[in-house]
Amino acid sequence: MQIREIRQLSDEELLNALEDQKEAMFNLRFQMASGQLEDTNAPRRARRTVARLKTVLRERQLAAEQARKEEKDA
Repeated sequence: MQIREIRQLSDEELLNALEDQKEAMFNLRFQMASGQLEDTNAPRRARRTVARLKTVLRERQLAAEQARKEEKDA
């Protein structure tokens, strides 16, 4: 998932995608441990996608806090 695609998602969709990616990482770890993992870069891609999702969620959280602070100060 690219950052462009992630930024277009709603907050609820972001949380769902984050949960899905965490589950995928869990499954990839089991596949790696049992020697069934064919694509050795898949765990790395999953970790990076999780990081992207968390980054966008945090950006939105900070923007909302900033808007509340500015509204309160005005």
